[in-house]
Amino acid sequence: MINALVWFCLCLCRLVDVTDAVKTVSVMEGDSVTLNIEVQKYLLIMWRFGNTRIAEVNRLTQTNSTYDGPDGRFRDRLKLDQTGSLTVTNTRTTDSGLYTVTVISKDTKYMSFNLTVNERSSSSNRVASSFVVNNSTVSQTENNSDHICCDFTEAVIRLAVSALVGMHSFAI
Repeated sequence: MINALVWFCLCLCRLVDVTDAVKTVSVMEGDSVTLNIEVQKYLLIMWRFGNTRIAEVNRLTQTNSTYDGPDGRFRDRLKLDQTGSLTVTNTRTTDSGLYTVTVISKDTKYMSFNLTVNERSSSSNRVASSFVVNNSTVSQTENNSDHICCDFTEAVIRLAVSALVGMHSFAI
């Protein structure tokens, strides 16, 4: 009896392949995001947002379905391709959360994505500045953001140009 139980557990472990890694995905509000699973061979793929089923592809019945969710939050915003990847269009902050997918073929695989939808900065976060060089006024408007928008090389070039402009205006 013990041998049969051990054999059953080993077979069950072989059939169910659990992937523990949760992939973290971040996107700006209003953008589209694709949660890629890149599966070629499967019988059934089921996507869930929290505990709510939102999409499935069934090769046996040859159906590809998306669901709005109980509150209609995903209405006309989900796309499912034949590899099982899920695209959410026109993302909203309420779309943030855990997306899980179950892929059933010879084995059963589980994958998870933690999606974060970041708010777009408002126009009130814009910084305007102006300075005078050779009796000409130069104005600049940019977004006030905590994100670094340039790489190291661009930062060095900007620093050098700022130093040259500063030395030139000091000499005049």
